Amino acid sequence: MNGFEKNFHALVVGANGGIGTAICDQLSEMENCISVVNLDRRAYPEFDLRDEQSIAKVTDGFRAKGMLFDLVFDATGALEIEGERPEKSIRELDPLTMAAHFSINAIGPALLIKHLSQIQPRSGRTIFATLGARVGSIEDNQLGGWISYRAAKAAQNQIIKTAAIELSRQNPSSICVSLHPGTVDTKLTRKYATSYRKLSPSEAAEKLLRVLGELSPEESGFQYDYAGIKLPS
Repeated sequence: MNGFEKNFHALVVGANGGIGTAICDQLSEMENCISVVNLDRRAYPEFDLRDEQSIAKVTDGFRAKGMLFDLVFDATGALEIEGERPEKSIRELDPLTMAAHFSINAIGPALLIKHLSQIQPRSGRTIFATLGARVGSIEDNQLGGWISYRAAKAAQNQIIKTAAIELSRQNPSSICVSLHPGTVDTKLTRKYATSYRKLSPSEAAEKLLRVLGELSPEESGFQYDYAGIKLPS
């Protein structure tokens, strides 16, 4: 992760998932990564991505201990929520399911930026990265379907763009991006990507961290895939 030329501290949100666990493992092996904190419900039972007060409480706990994180990696997200498969057509649209997608896949990352960016240094290179999805690209949508998930991920991209502008005013060396990990062999993809070659979580984590290591503040505010290619909005 050559972008971190100095020692750094990392926080991984959703570290109990396939990609989140692999990100933690990769970071733990980096000589200049001083600490990796896992933020999930195993380590912090009170934490709930859909409850702003719980995010604020955890953040306040880190702040009280004087903890700052150069890298915050948000590995949360959901394709199926409460057993509901993504819609194949607009006729299947359910407003409660759509609201749940926005709560987890868009509002959740926004709340994480709101609170966790406050415990990132105000000078020097910092990164807030969240897992995005290629299907969140409006320009790249050729197939339709998955309306709730697509719309929430598109909203996530707008949130990242807007937050990046604001964070750059606080710290010109900050980077705020979403990352498309490719098709990764996790619970999220097993039902939906049977014909695609899948990356292992370890492979995906290695590639995503390499991308983060090569990004500059001028490239903040966009979505990149695991090869470092900027995806269309």
